[in-house]
Amino acid sequence: MTIKCKFSETLKNTKEILVLMYNFNSSDDGVLFGNGERNKIKLFELNEKTINIKSFKIPNLINKVVYKYFRKSKAKRSFEFATTLLEKGIGTPQPIAFLENYNWLGLRDSYYASEHLVTELTYRELIEVPNYPDSENILRQFTRFTFKLHEKGIEFLDHSPGNTLIKKGPNNQYEFFLVDLNRMNFHTTMSFEQRMNNFRRLTPQKEMIEVMSNEYAKLYTVKTESQIFEKMWEDTINFQEQFAKKQRLKKRLKFWKS
Repeated sequence: MTIKCKFSETLKNTKEILVLMYNFNSSDDGVLFGNGERNKIKLFELNEKTINIKSFKIPNLINKVVYKYFRKSKAKRSFEFATTLLEKGIGTPQPIAFLENYNWLGLRDSYYASEHLVTELTYRELIEVPNYPDSENILRQFTRFTFKLHEKGIEFLDHSPGNTLIKKGPNNQYEFFLVDLNRMNFHTTMSFEQRMNNFRRLTPQKEMIEVMSNEYAKLYTVKTESQIFEKMWEDTINFQEQFAKKQRLKKRLKFWKS
């Protein structure tokens, strides 16, 4: 077995973090966070800080080889992308370390550790909770945050409802923090199509798209508000239709297997 890991340059507790990651699945230590359906997350207390360690789903046979020879693991990408985001002034939980376990075939399992960030809500609450307090203000600030990502050339491919943590500050100002970082592209500039396509996963609600397109148009003046809304809504509809097709296919496959 081969172990590869890397730690934040400012981290002092490297041995303790390594032990927590290495014994993640064999130890009862830590508090399970979330449902653990795909990736398992545990919280640990270390030197008066809460550490969040994610154990990524064990890759299939093909991906075991891919992650060993051709592509960085999700854990390594998460660590590197978090570091890059912070360098660019974008909020994300402070990265701490990642660890990869390899055997003769390829990647066996991998882990990503970061500081655990407690916030009031995610984007999801704006969709699921009717009349969420200050929702339009939050949505407009979130849109400005997304515009900032685009201006910095950051294409967050998993820009979806649960992957932006939102923390309320004074005077109804909000901070935004990206999580689940392993799918991300960095560009010198982003096209109009790339920018609008980046909104497609966020909400099926037309009135929310109207608010976001209105706010985005104040910042992205090369297109009219109407053009921005039409493209943003078109990409949203296309995504929702594709998502619905995939869900129907999954149900059919599950039915035939049962």
